Amino acid sequence: MELQALRAFFGWCAVINIGILLYWTVMILLAREWVYRMHTRWFPISRDAFYVAMYSFIGAMKLLVLVFNLVPYLALRIIG
Repeated sequence: MELQALRAFFGWCAVINIGILLYWTVMILLAREWVYRMHTRWFPISRDAFYVAMYSFIGAMKLLVLVFNLVPYLALRIIG
């Protein structure tokens, strides 16, 4: 695969994933109760456990986006 196409791929992956991460974070920060009520319709979970799970998943997604999208993009920018 061409270096430029690979760089564009990782760049757009990073943009899309950061957008999802920002949307998720804003929803948790601004519509916390609504998101909690939506999820407790499907899964019985305490409020504290829900918030711990959400913040853990947000942290995990941040790490995954950093390691699998941003770092390869920056490495390709450096060698390109």
